[in-house]
This record gives sequence, C-alpha cells and structure tokens, in this order.
Amino acid sequence: MVKAVVIGAGMIGRNHTRVYKEIPECELVGVSDVSESIANDIGNRFGVAYHTDFRALVDQVKPDLASVSVPTVHHYEVVKELIARGIHVLVEKPITATIEQGQEIIALATEAGVWLAVGHIERFNPAVMELKKRLNEGQLGKPFRIHSKRMGPFPARIRDVGVVVDLATHDVDIVRYALGTEIIRVSAETAQGISTDREDIMDCVLRCENGVIGTLNINWMTPTKTRELTVTGSQGMFHVNYLTQDLYFYENDMAPLKWDALSSLTGVDEGNMTRLKLSRNEPLKAELTDFVHAVRDNRPPLVSGEDGLKALACSLALVQSGQEGRTVQMSEWL
Repeated sequence: MVKAVVIGAGMIGRNHTRVYKEIPECELVGVSDVSESIANDIGNRFGVAYHTDFRALVDQVKPDLASVSVPTVHHYEVVKELIARGIHVLVEKPITATIEQGQEIIALATEAGVWLAVGHIERFNPAVMELKKRLNEGQLGKPFRIHSKRMGPFPARIRDVGVVVDLATHDVDIVRYALGTEIIRVSAETAQGISTDREDIMDCVLRCENGVIGTLNINWMTPTKTRELTVTGSQGMFHVNYLTQDLYFYENDMAPLKWDALSSLTGVDEGNMTRLKLSRNEPLKAELTDFVHAVRDNRPPLVSGEDGLKALACSLALVQSGQEGRTVQMSEWL
C-alpha cells in the first residue's frame, strides 16, 4: 500500500484528497494547509492527520508520495523539502515559478532517486489519450496544423500568474505530447482586460520541429467555457471536446468534383464524420492512479519533470513574445 499526503488543501488539493481515498492501492495518511481551519476541516472530513506545517506532517506520517497544490510561488520551496526527505512528488502545473527552480528540483529528484511528476491533467482526458493513439497509428496521415481554444470566465482563485502560465501550459504540453514533437518558436499577442498586472488574453502561433503549425486562443474573459482541440492532416481532421470527452474524426473526401448544379452551390465535398466511442473517466483519478502506480512499480510517471519544465519554458516565451512584440526562439529559454 502506497501512503500519500496532500500539501495545500484549496480547491485543487481537496480533489486530490478525495481521489487518493478512492484509489485501492493508496492510503491517504495526511493533509497540510497554512490555514488551520482548512487543514482541520479536511483532515477531520477524511479521517487523516493534518497540520499547518507540511514539514511536521510528513515527518509524522512518513508518506511515500505527496501531491503539492500550493500557489506556484511556493512550489520550489515545498518540492525541494519533500525531495530532501526521499518523498516522491506530484506538483501541480506549472512546475515552478522560474526555469532555474524547475531545473534544480529535477536535478535534485534524480540525485535522490525519487519520481517527480507534474500535474498536466489534460493528458489523462480519454479523448486526448485516444487522439494520441490514433495519431501514433498514422490515421491522420501527415499532420499540418493543430489548433486549441481554451476560453472561459475569470477564475477568482488565480492571483499569482497570468492566463498564459495558468492555462496555456495545458495546451503547449498537449501539442508536444499529441504530436510527439518539440515547439521551436512562438509568436504571441497578449492583452489585459481585467484589472490585473498580467495578461488576460493571448492568441499565438507556434512552429513545431516536425513542421506543424499551431495556433492557440487562450483567455479568461469569455463568459462561456470552451475547451477544444483540432488536429488537421492529409487524411482529415480530429476534433477533441475536452469538456464532454468526445473525439470526432472528419474524413477528407478525395472524390473528384462533379460540376453539376448542386456541386456549384455546395462547393468542395465534405467526407464522413465519425464520433468515436470512448470510455469516459475522471482525468484527475487517472492522473493520480498513474502516479501511485509509478511509485509502486518504480517506473516513470506519464508526465515527467522535464515535460513540466518544457511547458513552463514555452509559456514564459509566449509571455515574452507578447510583451516584446517579436517572435521568440525556444532556444532562448532551454
């Protein structure tokens, strides 16, 4: 049985505590939060040890692994302390506030022989996992373009990062993961729309190492929530709806045009559309189960520290591009 603790019991951390209690191979043994009332409430609700000092908690209960869901500015300090105690860590994205901090904790985890995972939850969406499988099988032919839309209302919980680091990190990670390639340069336009000192809107173009063009439309100014991804290739287009966990495939119709009255009105023919059958699940449960099994079986988690670092680097490059009004090469960051 793998013993787990959760450090940071806000909205995300509370979900981690619930899910760890649902994983058969895992025992939730403690929770920590700087708020005594929150730590008390969650600890009593789940019947586990609780403390406002995470160091005291882990020294008391001796966990095998920890989820870290504190504000980004504290990721480095908390993760470093846990690694020093030989505890495997899953830290919510972004991995750290800076590239240098991320590089250091990756090196420390390697030296200590512990697994470091980063919480890029969209990888565990069933529609994304099926998309990855079908792209690997070559069902789309040669991919040309990937387009992500992630828009919605402003989340009141966010205070320490702008929309790029908070939301676009999901999408740049999925671009790398789904296509099996690296992003080599970015060009972004950003704007502030709410009374913050960071960007609230970002539209950008990415160039991937394999030649694929990516476009991202990201904001937390839209009153309706949209989470969609399309990948276009020589054989058609895949469309992912993250919210409904649906995956569609639109075929290219290669039949020659017939120049009759109907075709002159409709234009180019569209091919068949298929809604693929998927087994839906809770992505967070799949993510934490993968981490528990990684610790139990001593094998790498699906999302590594290096993956988290590359997502952070690309997001910071996008912020830089928007601020400076120029294309940024990823070689400037990593």
